[in-house]
Amino acid sequence: MAEIRKELGLVAALALVVGNMVGSGVFLLPATLAPYGWSAMGGWVIALAGTLALAGCYAALSRQMPGTCGPHFYVEKAFGPNASYIAAWSYWIGVWVGNAALAVAVVSNLTVIWPGLAGDPLLSALAAVGVLVLVTAINLAGIGAASFVQQATTFLKLMPLLAVLGIAAWLLFTKGSAAVVNPPSSMETDGVITSVTLTMWAFLAFESATVPADKIRRPEFTVPVATIVGPLLAGVLYMAISAAMIALVPADALAKSNAPFADFSAPFIGSQAAALIGVFAAISALGTVNGLTLTAAELPRAMALVGQFPQRFAGLNRAGAPAAAVLLSGGLAAALVLMNTDRSLSGLFEFTILVATAAMLVGYMAVGLAGLKLLSGPMRFIGLAGTFYSLFALYASGLEATLWCFALIAAGWPVLLYARAKP
Repeated sequence: MAEIRKELGLVAALALVVGNMVGSGVFLLPATLAPYGWSAMGGWVIALAGTLALAGCYAALSRQMPGTCGPHFYVEKAFGPNASYIAAWSYWIGVWVGNAALAVAVVSNLTVIWPGLAGDPLLSALAAVGVLVLVTAINLAGIGAASFVQQATTFLKLMPLLAVLGIAAWLLFTKGSAAVVNPPSSMETDGVITSVTLTMWAFLAFESATVPADKIRRPEFTVPVATIVGPLLAGVLYMAISAAMIALVPADALAKSNAPFADFSAPFIGSQAAALIGVFAAISALGTVNGLTLTAAELPRAMALVGQFPQRFAGLNRAGAPAAAVLLSGGLAAALVLMNTDRSLSGLFEFTILVATAAMLVGYMAVGLAGLKLLSGPMRFIGLAGTFYSLFALYASGLEATLWCFALIAAGWPVLLYARAKP
């Protein structure tokens, strides 16, 4: 078995967190949130506040238990192995289901240069599977290759974000209020509640640095800093982009867009340059698929090491990658995409992000409860706040997504029984 190498420093850990977060959410959510108007901003505020509470809990627990691989170790310390398994399994489901959504996001943004993808559900699904195959191959080459791709795509994804912010600033500077097609208005409670879960999707993976902690240098410092600073930076960026889109783009046009950034930019910089922005948005989502593939692979390995997953998933290949876990997580994401070829790109994206968010919220809630038990002083309040936020966001995700989530969690018990029967 290959030796585990500590290859990730603070820059790489921040790239993992920010790269995993700033993926499809900021690029496609403007279209998904368009029907809710300015109420969506209330969702962003609540999601950022709740995420920072959860991030504080994760950061405090990671300092208390440096080098432990995955949040389920925190839950096991607090409540025992059965509770930690539920937390880890639900979190793992959320990651690979989310990867299916991200692969769809890559394809959705590529429609600016390949319009035929938007009108052929089977072709778009096969293209999304191709994205998953590519990223699986990268992760099989080891954490060094995955980390390089992650840092490169994190840098590249900033370009379309800065371009859109620059165009928005220029419009407001030159035209003032005349550029605003949807002026600020009062928020509606239903719209805010629905927006919370959709915006929460953009904050998922804020805890990414806690999962491969045994591969991170100085984890007692690096992991907490990356876990707090990453979502804070991403949250400010999300809110600025969302406010600009809501104010400057008609809601009906925004809601119909497969590539909101490219469509927003086209009237000002031309269709060819706008297509380039769409390509960079696709690269951004690809980077997040890469980072979450690493996370999705590390979770089964960590569970296998403590007897909660079949032992074959504990091994590493010659490149130091958990090959069996990489292939399993990628294969499940591909299967989910192929099972939903009857949905449009936007419909498949929204369905998968709701299921992924609901599943990951179960894991977040478990860590919040662990923080409530294991932390002391004011930090216990952070655990309480994170727990209540997780419950609220799970309620806001809706009945269909919650039922899918619980069904997938229930499917994990036979796996646990098999792992314990065959150590």
